Amino acid sequence: MIMTRTPLRISIGGGGTDLPSYYRRFEGFVISAAINKHVYLTANRSFTHGYLLRYSINEHVSHTSEIRHPLLRHAIEMQEVRDPLEIVSIADVPAGTGLGSSGAFVVGLVHLLHAHKCEPVTPEQLAREAIEIEMERLGEPVGKQDQYIAAYGGLLCQHYHQDDTVTLEPLSMRADTLRDFCDSLMLFFAGETRQASVILEEQRKRTEEDDPAMLEGLHFARQLGLEIRHILEAGDVAAFGPLMHQHWERKRNRSRGMSNARIDGLYEMARRSGGALGGKLVGAGGCGFLLFQTFDRRRLRNCMREAGVEEMDFQFDFDGSVVHTRSV
Repeated sequence: MIMTRTPLRISIGGGGTDLPSYYRRFEGFVISAAINKHVYLTANRSFTHGYLLRYSINEHVSHTSEIRHPLLRHAIEMQEVRDPLEIVSIADVPAGTGLGSSGAFVVGLVHLLHAHKCEPVTPEQLAREAIEIEMERLGEPVGKQDQYIAAYGGLLCQHYHQDDTVTLEPLSMRADTLRDFCDSLMLFFAGETRQASVILEEQRKRTEEDDPAMLEGLHFARQLGLEIRHILEAGDVAAFGPLMHQHWERKRNRSRGMSNARIDGLYEMARRSGGALGGKLVGAGGCGFLLFQTFDRRRLRNCMREAGVEEMDFQFDFDGSVVHTRSV
């Protein structure tokens, strides 16, 4: 049996500028951090003919064209993996919560299929093949940061160029600064799940139509991402929260579906009563996880708990997508 473990992520800065509608005109810059919450996929040779696929539902089909899950169907067809094959998927966190689960799922799936065929593969190849499936074959209005951070892990600075090439650099922080930074961050589940495609499609259309508010917001996000890189590499961890707050204030004005009354209430409560320096809703918006920076973790935890919101503890993940094998 073969298993892949692929990390989810939080966006540190520049989110939204990794979409082709933006970076092909202006170039983009994103900082992402992989976290130790994962998508797990296993592959095994089945004893029955066909493809046995287990995720939120079960599928057992004779031919790849019958597979209902589009990501599974396109990945298996692209890798030309023959039956009998059984694939099982589970995750530490529900899909649709803003942590890049779709990108992590595809990266882990591509990695799994290469390992199933005993083929070596690099993180760059994993990211590119996952992007081909989501963006080119399926035409999803997604960006590229999720696939790259899932493949590589760590804290990654991603430069998106107009010719579709991507330059990657690690966020260069001293070990003590990195510990202080991670210790200052807290994630809270604000509830519900959603499909990011609706918000991302709106961003794509408004960007292509030169919507002034959208372009101004994305230009600001890119510049803020560069500023966040500067302050973190300089060791000024406490400056991150106020910058994150600026980003959230701009981001929530980019789209009507970015926030709602409950999220706004929780955010203001965390800032007013919980001692949060700043925060934002992780991902495209609408629901999912709130990320805050604080230097009084107990105070913020108690504040959110009183509001009925629970924390999800996390650390950074530096492994990226990895393969485990064992005999059965």
